[in-house]
Amino acid sequence: MTQGATPLKPILAMTALLALPAAAVLAILVALGRLDGRWSFLAFVVIGLVIGAIIRPHLRGVARLTKHLDALAEGEEPPTPSPLWPPLVVALASAIGRMQRHAQARREETAARLAALEAVLDSLPDPLLMLDGRLRIVRSNAAAKELLEGDPQGRELSAALRVPALLDAAQSALRRGAGARATFELSAPVRRSFVGRVERLAGFASNEVSLIVALHDLTLEKRAEQMRADFVANASHELRTPLATLLGFIETLQGAASQDAPARARFLAIMQQQANRMSRLVDDLLSLSHIELREHTPPTEQVDVVKLLRGVIDALQPLAKARETSLALEFGEEEPPKALGDGDELAQVFQNLIDNALKYGRRGTTVRVRVRHVERAPVPLARIPAAGLVAVAVEDEGEGIAKEQIPRLTERFYRVDAARSRELGGTGLGLAIVKHIVSHHRGALQIESEIGKGSVFTVFLHAAGPRERTEEEAGLPPAGHGTVTSS
Repeated sequence: MTQGATPLKPILAMTALLALPAAAVLAILVALGRLDGRWSFLAFVVIGLVIGAIIRPHLRGVARLTKHLDALAEGEEPPTPSPLWPPLVVALASAIGRMQRHAQARREETAARLAALEAVLDSLPDPLLMLDGRLRIVRSNAAAKELLEGDPQGRELSAALRVPALLDAAQSALRRGAGARATFELSAPVRRSFVGRVERLAGFASNEVSLIVALHDLTLEKRAEQMRADFVANASHELRTPLATLLGFIETLQGAASQDAPARARFLAIMQQQANRMSRLVDDLLSLSHIELREHTPPTEQVDVVKLLRGVIDALQPLAKARETSLALEFGEEEPPKALGDGDELAQVFQNLIDNALKYGRRGTTVRVRVRHVERAPVPLARIPAAGLVAVAVEDEGEGIAKEQIPRLTERFYRVDAARSRELGGTGLGLAIVKHIVSHHRGALQIESEIGKGSVFTVFLHAAGPRERTEEEAGLPPAGHGTVTSS
């Protein structure tokens, strides 16, 4: 059979079907004696040939129309209807072509609207999730992918966000058809507070979008509220002593010591010392508040850690000289890679750590600052950079710290020796600032100490690199940031 030929079997079947009425009439005529049997048979054959001749081009046209539709279904360009096709088939093919072009235009219009909608959703600052009737995520915007560290499409809501309150709200909205909300916190990579609003969408099949979940970040609002409360409580406590001292000396200078020049000079020196202490305390509190406000957004600049440390060490040389202590910067034959971070914040971290080492180390000893490039940290990190980590260790030869006190060192206003800390000008906020800056950098802080030998404070920062590995890829258990460990 040649290409494009109509199969014989469909022609014969259709011819026989259409010839049945004529055959019945001829049979009746023969039975009534009105027509001879031979002429009846000849008439039936002629009628069949005529019917076959009539339906053959139409069947061929239907076959061509079928191929025409198959081409459309496959997304190919169908052949142009030929004038030789039966008129009815040509009309059908032309109508199908018009319908196909109209449908294509509608598809393109719908695709453009969907693209615009996707752009609008991705531009929203709040994470947005769309769920089907089985609470599986079918779509998410850019903010949600950033929060969940990847595209959650196809995952169960309970697996993407392990938040029972939000899951209960979604089930309630699905069951009752009314909106629901839930307030919750996420602890990794840093503690963040959210309110989740769940709304039911009508008019969708169960395997399409049934719920929309909008997550609004309350972290900044709660942090601001907590910081205000902490500031009032802590500042009032820490400022009370120097302020009382100042008021006492002012009252004395206004009274009995108003004409006593030696006492006045001595009191003014003490007053200046206390005023400087209050100034440092206010500066540290403001610095801590500023860092906490930005803690949920990690910095991405590349910082030359060795160059930055040289600058910090040069600035602290006068203090080291006054303490009769030397400062040493050590690294391998090759300088370690740059770290991802904020240069000003990292300078504050290293300045605080080296300043503490100078204050609490023994006179005549050496404070060593060691920089090295490592593949992983001995403390948990939520993300392991492909380029590894930059470790900066500040080692002193002081009295050391008891093991049970190490976990509390980064608490605000916690001091191992409060009297000595105040005598040396400490505010009790230095290590709290270090902890929050390290957390802002998604790094880790390790504290090691031995009584009588000294302490080592090590900061682990992400080395600059093209890609990061999760702890699961690196074979480590997940954990939070800014971890303090003891040994």
